[in-house]
This record gives sequence, structure tokens and C-alpha cells, in this order.
Amino acid sequence: MRIAYLDCFSGISGDMFLGALVDAGVPARLLEETVAALDVGARLEVSRVDRGSISAVKVDVYSRGEKDLPREQYWEQSRQSHQAHGHPQKQGPVQLLEHNYAIQEGTAPHEHEPRRGLKDIREIIGRAAIDESAKKTAIAVFQALGEAEAAIHNCDTEKIHFHEVGAVDAMVDIVCAAVGLQSLRVDEVVCSPLNVGGGTVKCAHGTFPVPAPATLELLKGAPVYSSGIDAELVTPTGAAIVKTVVKRFAPFPQMKVEKTGYGAGAREFEGQANVLRLTIGETPIASKIAVESVTVLEANLDDLNPQIFGYVMDRLLEEGALDTFVMPVQMKKNRPGLLLTVLCKSEDADKLSALIFRETTTLGVRQREEKRQALTRKWVNVSTRWGDVRMKVASMNGTVTNYAPEYEDCRRIAAEQHVALKTVMQEAIRRYLGNTD
Repeated sequence: MRIAYLDCFSGISGDMFLGALVDAGVPARLLEETVAALDVGARLEVSRVDRGSISAVKVDVYSRGEKDLPREQYWEQSRQSHQAHGHPQKQGPVQLLEHNYAIQEGTAPHEHEPRRGLKDIREIIGRAAIDESAKKTAIAVFQALGEAEAAIHNCDTEKIHFHEVGAVDAMVDIVCAAVGLQSLRVDEVVCSPLNVGGGTVKCAHGTFPVPAPATLELLKGAPVYSSGIDAELVTPTGAAIVKTVVKRFAPFPQMKVEKTGYGAGAREFEGQANVLRLTIGETPIASKIAVESVTVLEANLDDLNPQIFGYVMDRLLEEGALDTFVMPVQMKKNRPGLLLTVLCKSEDADKLSALIFRETTTLGVRQREEKRQALTRKWVNVSTRWGDVRMKVASMNGTVTNYAPEYEDCRRIAAEQHVALKTVMQEAIRRYLGNTD
């Protein structure tokens, strides 16, 4: 299994990702042809620089002859430009988004410059003469960016607009990232915990803590930390790329190293190389069985009305629990009771614990973190004489190991068509096996 591992010990941004791709063997010419295919008046400049005594590739985007800038430099240039042209600072969620995004990814905008919405950006990417799979990846990254900004500013995703320069820089970074990553032909992208930096960052409407709000929204569920450097190390574009292409987070995996590439950030940091490291290699086949972290919640119950249990378990699943079950236990003073166990994502633990306290009579909920191996799963629709049934299919290393009809589909059909449940389930399995011969 061929994987790409992202070492984000100094964060990640769009240009750092492109630099790492080029240094790992992606032809710079491929990225230049991608920019030309977008036809948005941009070009790339690829150079080799040193960051903390490490040789790395720096990729700069030029839009209308101007180079993209780090956020702090951009903000000062943008402020001076607005003052020079007598433009007032507009307020409101959509306007705030436009300024913030341009600051993060582009150069100083003027109020008369055209703006592009997500629909416009999707159309530009759709027209480009690049691989369809890369287009889908690029559009998914942009969609993640838009959804994060919409959540922060409480506005509809489709109403989000980007200043022309910011949109161009972001399109170049994101589309080139999708094309370059596809050219590596890796089966999976794995990522380290992300060093997000610290301190504050200036935006169009004030100073915000690092990580910036949109970045933090995009990194939900990802392991993050700060090494103490007072700088923004993970940009929104970098976070959106990670959110879209990374399949799992883990320490450096077992692999046979094939290539390594270093992408340079814009700034130098004392005592730390400001680079993103990308390692390509082969891992043992067994690593295709994904290992993931889950939170386990447990509560002992000996005085709860048994009629309530079914409702509580349904509510837990509705609120995001991965699984929930009960087992009979013998409690203190020889009282019979039940052990309620819930498996969930770490970010859902507090919400589900509160639900258990609210809906049951327990006085305490235990919590622990565990690892679990999970087979790859997918849904396959099969047609029976009574209607469609979903089949849950599990596989290991590309080989199907388990399959089962979805109970709720079969139960619904059995009730509606007055057919025995076991007959519906048997028919679904027979049709599935017939389609896979």
C-alpha cells in the first residue's frame, strides 16, 4: 500500500504543500500547466531556499504580477491601500468574510475589484482541462473552506464571495494541490498532529487568536498542538486541504521510504525549520485495516425503568454514537443492574455524557480512550421483488469479508408487503451474491 505522510511540525499552508509535492518528485511543469489550464491570469515561481538549514522548495503564486503575501504583511498593505483610496471598512458577515479570506490568501484588494462566489469558482475549475478526479478534490477543498467561513460568520455558503485576487491565489494552491497529489498515485494520505502556532493574527476587522476561527473550524476532529511559536502556522487553505485529503492522523507509520520532499513556508523561525515534510513510501498490507481512536462511555444502572432503555439507546445513536449496548451486571448489595456502554468520537463525548445524565438515573459516567481496528465498509443497493435493500459490505485489503442486508430496510419491506422478515433478508443476500458473480 502506497501512502503519503504529512509531517506538520511547522504547520501547513497551500504553498508549503505545493513545495513539498515538487520536492517529492511532482514535476513543476505539471503545476505550471495546471495554472495555465485555469486561465485566471496567474503564474507560479518555483525556487529552492533554506529554512533552518534544510533545503526546501518554495512555490510562489503571482496574480496580475503581484506576489501572494503572508497575512501580517498583507494586512498592513491592505490597510494602507484602503486609506489611500478613501474606502471605508464595510461591516457585516459577508463583507467580513471577503476581507478575511483575501487577507489569508491574497494581495491587497480594492473595493471595485470583482468578487467570485463558490459557484463561479466551481465553474472555473470545471472548465479547466485537468483530470476529473482532481477537479472533484479541488472543489471539495473549496467547499470545505466555504462551509467553515459560513459557519463562523453565520451566512449561507452560496452567498460567500471572495475578492478576485484572493480567489485566484486560492484556486491555484488548491487545484495544483489536487493535481499534484493525484500524480503521486498514493492510496492514502496520513497526517501527523498539526502544530498550529500561537499568538494573534491581524485580520480586516480586528485581531484574532491563532489558530484563526475558520482554521479551527476546519480542524475539528484533528489532533492539534502549539509549540509556542507566536505565528500562524496552519492557514485556512492548509487546513482545508488536510480536512479533504487526509484519511487518518497517526505518528510516523511503518513504511519503506521511497521519496521525501520539503515545502518551504514564507518566514524564517529561530530554532525551527519552517517546512512541511512529505514522505512517500510503501506500508505493509496489514496497515490497510484502519486503526482509529474511539471514546468509551460507561454507566452502571440499577434503578432505571426498563422501558426507558430503548429510548435512551435510540437517542444516543441519533446524537452521533457509533454504537451502544447494555449488559447485565451484579452490583453492590447483590442488586441486579445493567452496564450501559457507548462508543463515540472524542468530540461527541461531552454531548453524549450529558444525554446519559439527563435521560437516566446514573450519578456518574466513566470515560476512556481506546483504539479499534475497522474494516473498510460501504453500502451497495440490491433490488428485490418488493423493493430496494441496502447491503452493508465490509472488506479487508480489497477482499470482501462480510456482508449483511440493512435490517431497517428489510423490516420496512416485510411490514409493507406482508412478507416474512427472514424471507426478505434471504432474498436480499441472494440478489447481492448474484450481482457479484
